[in-house]
Amino acid sequence: MDQSDILGIFQEAIIVTIKLAAPLLIVSIVIGLVVAIFQAATQIHEQTLTFVPKVIATAFLLWILGSWMIGVLSDFIKQLFEMMTLL
Repeated sequence: MDQSDILGIFQEAIIVTIKLAAPLLIVSIVIGLVVAIFQAATQIHEQTLTFVPKVIATAFLLWILGSWMIGVLSDFIKQLFEMMTLL
């Protein structure tokens, strides 16, 4: 295994990390923006008003996308183990 193989593994790991984190982060950012606009319009500045919708949306998204996320992660781990058996 040379340096290009190791860099390829790291590149693949970063791509898998982005694939898994992007949906959760995007939904959290969108909900935070909507709540911030609502707070600015109504002048209600309650800390829990931003926290609770984000937690609910993140839990719902994990429930919906959880099997896909586990599939992506297990495929990556299988690929790593296959590379280790070739050494």
